[in-house]
Formats: sequence, C-alpha cells, structure tokens
Amino acid sequence: MRDTYNTPLNTRYASKEMSYLFSDEMKFKTWRKLWVALAECEKELGLNITDEQIEELRKNIDNINYEEAEKRERITRHDVMSHVYAYGLQCPAAKGIIHLGATSCYVGDNTDLIIMREGLYLIKKKLIKVLNNLSKFALKYKDLPTLGFTHFQPAQLTTVGKRATLWMQDLLMDLENLDFVIEKMKFRGVKGTTGTQASFMELFDGNEEAVKKLDILVTEKMGFKDRFPVTGQTYPRKVDSIILNTLSEIAQSAYKFSNDLRLLQSMKEMEEPFEKNQIGSSAMAYKRNPMRSERMSALCRYIIVDSINPAITAATQWFERTLDDSANKRLAVPEAFLALDGVLNLYINITSNMVVYEKIIKAHIDNELPFMATENILMEAVKKGGDRQELHERIRMHSMEAARRVKELGLNNDLLQRISNDPAFNMTDKEISSILCPEKFVGRAPSQVVEFIENYINPILEENASSIDIEAKVEL
Repeated sequence: MRDTYNTPLNTRYASKEMSYLFSDEMKFKTWRKLWVALAECEKELGLNITDEQIEELRKNIDNINYEEAEKRERITRHDVMSHVYAYGLQCPAAKGIIHLGATSCYVGDNTDLIIMREGLYLIKKKLIKVLNNLSKFALKYKDLPTLGFTHFQPAQLTTVGKRATLWMQDLLMDLENLDFVIEKMKFRGVKGTTGTQASFMELFDGNEEAVKKLDILVTEKMGFKDRFPVTGQTYPRKVDSIILNTLSEIAQSAYKFSNDLRLLQSMKEMEEPFEKNQIGSSAMAYKRNPMRSERMSALCRYIIVDSINPAITAATQWFERTLDDSANKRLAVPEAFLALDGVLNLYINITSNMVVYEKIIKAHIDNELPFMATENILMEAVKKGGDRQELHERIRMHSMEAARRVKELGLNNDLLQRISNDPAFNMTDKEISSILCPEKFVGRAPSQVVEFIENYINPILEENASSIDIEAKVEL
C-alpha cells in the first residue's frame, strides 16, 4: 500500500523471520496454541473436557477466521474476547471451554514472552554469525601493523586483526548477557485476573494442588522451564525493560564498530563492501559513502533511545496492573527487535567482505612511526656512548621541526634524516632503519588475536555451529 504509512523496519531493514515473529499471524496462532494447552491440562487434571473438543480446537489453530474476529472487535472493543468468539464459531463443540478460567493476559502476556524469547534466539544466531566473520578477519590480519589511536590521535601501533578483537570482545559480553536473559526467562503461566488464581480455585473446587499443577503443566507444555511464582494481572513489566536493555547493549557494541569503520573509511584504510553499481552521491559521482555503517549507527541510536520506554513503563505500573503499558509496549518492544535485526543484518553483510588497503595503512605508519620510534633510537644512541639528556633535547628539537614541516608546509616527515645527519647520535641510516620495522612496535598483538579466538571465540562457534550458515540479507 503506497497511500498509508509503512514502517521501514519491515520494508527496508528487518528480516522476514523477525518480522513474522511480531506479526498478527504469529500472535493469534500462539493464542490458539495457548487455549489448546490450557484445555489439555485442565482435562488432564479432571475438568469435564473431552478429547473431541480438544481435537476440534487443534484442527483450527492455523485456520484463523480474521474477518469474524475483526467484525466482533468493532462491537466489543476487546481483542481477546473477539478471538474467543471467532474460534468458537469454528469449534462449536469446544466453544464453551475456550479460555476457561483465564484472563486476557493469559494469552496476551504469555504470547509476548514466547515471541520475545524466539526473537532473542534469532538475535543470538546472528551475533554468532558476526563473531564468525570477525574471527576470520582478525586471524587474516593479525600481523598487519596499523596505527593505534587514543583521543583519535596517532598512538602506539596495534594490528588490524587486534582491533577486530576489540569489536568481538564487546559482542562476547553481549552474548553472555543475552544467554543469561534467555536462560532466566519465565512464563507468566496460569494466574487469573489479579494473579490470585481465584477463578481456577473455583473451577477445581478449592483444590490448591490441582491449581498449582495446572500452572506447572501449561508452563512446561509451552516450552518454558519455569514460571513466575507470583504475578499481578501481567508478568512484571521489568521483563520488557531487561530484554530491551539487553538489545540496547548489543546496539551499543554495533554502534562502536560502525563508527570505527566510518572513521577508517574516511582515512581510506578500510571500507565496507561497495557494490559495482552502487551510487555514493547524487552530485559527487566519485564518492564511496559508508552508507551501511551509517545506517547501522542510525538504527543503533534508535534502539538505545527506545530501551528507555519499557523502563519508564515498568516504573509507572499501578498495583496489579494499569493499561497505559499496552500502546507503548506494542510499539517499543517489536521495534527494538526489528531494528536490532536490521543492525545485525548489516553487521553480517559488512564483516563478510570488508576491504583493507594495506598500502594506505603503511603510508600512515610511515608518517607517524618516526615520532614513535624516537625512544628506541634514544636507547640505541645512549648504548653507543651518547648523553641521554642531551640526546633527549635534540630529539625534541628535531621532532618539533619535523612536525612543523609536515603540518605547516605539507611536506614529508624528515625526522629520521635529521637524526641520521646529527653527529650527536652517531647512527647510520641503516641502523636507524633497522629500528623502524613496524612489526617491532605491535607488542603481543598477533598472539593476543590467536589466544582470544582460540580460548574464547572458537568454543562458542563450535557450540553454535548451526548458526554460522544463517543468511542475512540487506535488501535496500
């Protein structure tokens, strides 16, 4: 439809898999699965429900009569009861036992928890894929020296591969937190209108053990290991805050990567993939803009800000529940998942084929390494009998003049030539050049890459091998 607003999260950024999880079809089919599970467990515990009624419900889980539900909702203004009514039209024998004893949040909240957990599983798979891509990249470039930067000023050398491990370590922390959140997710369960299970106590004639057992059976049937021991009408809205905060943490890491790559692309040291027919600018045809990294930054910023929504919602709920969570939650939660899915699609796409320009990196090193090597030169000159204090002062003077030559006159860095021509240092060009091998300035960076990947990343990749082949398309 071109005459109404469509969210770009669906049309441009998120995958079909993530979009489906937050679709009406996923929601309403899950409602019906929950109603079937409730009926099955109530029958198992002795309520007067027949196999025929349950079979009728099962047969119509996927056959949703949306038109009837929508027509009914226009009359009742209640989505759950409208779908109960529509389900009953298809299941006349089971009509009287649909939603038996339950409140709207039985289907609404439990479905939300199921969908969010499935969304977290998909996020995890894509995180694993990114780590796999970055691990290959880091190993490939573990020995390639590059300028390190502090305060975005040239600093001691590192390697291109070592820098990639910093991106990976952020994601590793995110993955650990994500696993924790998934592991600790609880089902709302079968709690009744205000969480007291009063309606189920009535159904089971005051049999508390049966009511407790019903809660456990439905929880297990829907694939959860545990449920909240107590609730109001809803599951605690802190859950949404915890989950979106976890998504925000992943977005923060991705944001850091996208900004680093944007800076590196401006320096012409690295680039995101650029397709053959891609246009960088409508006016400047020569440009190769980092549009994917910029899109990552934009979506990450949205997720980080969006994570505040459920925090405020959780803080402002009244007693057993208020409904001011609903409209906000319908927007904030799905949009965070869809936006992060889009971020990870981009992250996977970029890291699968990043371009490294080794000669540009070397040229940048050659411009800065003479300054960084002065301490090593000083030590060698002292070994030859020079006076440290005098040599230190001469290096300072030569460095200032070389820096002026580069910054003010736009000429090359001639610091090494100045030192070589200064008899106080008593060093030949060859001796100075031998000190300037960039590989001597990267410390343990190559070994750190290998150790980090072998000890921390490879075990995760092996444990989650099925996620390595996941596809992530960037549509536009």
